[in-house]
Amino acid sequence: MKVSTRGEYGVRAMVALAHYHGSKPVALTTIAKDSHVPAPYLEQLIAPLRRAGLVESRRGAQGGYQLSRPPGEIRVGDIYRVMEGPVAPMDCVSEDEADQTCPLISGCETRPVWLAVRDSIVGAIDSITLADLIRQDAPASPVETQVVA
Repeated sequence: MKVSTRGEYGVRAMVALAHYHGSKPVALTTIAKDSHVPAPYLEQLIAPLRRAGLVESRRGAQGGYQLSRPPGEIRVGDIYRVMEGPVAPMDCVSEDEADQTCPLISGCETRPVWLAVRDSIVGAIDSITLADLIRQDAPASPVETQVVA
């Protein structure tokens, strides 16, 4: 399974927004600069994030975008699914059962492997929040950077 630029850029943009949580709305150009996502592409990504209720927008001179809830309540998986759809490393194990199209599903001996892969991916992306990511961004304390000889 490969994550497209849509998924990667969506997560990067949301991490950039998480840094501004609790302050005034952020201009799209600022988000684009901070996340290294081209502004025209970011315009396309922000709309589905807003429709999904992850981002709010404000119009006017003091307008812009902000997270709809605290960074600790937004999982990477929430963003991924908006950008990429259900997790599906193979068609036969999509999170959305309606997308499971393989005619061999009922007797497939290899399907347990792909279910385990899907479940591992889901576990990883649903266990990490935006708050976790921006904490990782924080400078390390001097104690954490000491080298033990």
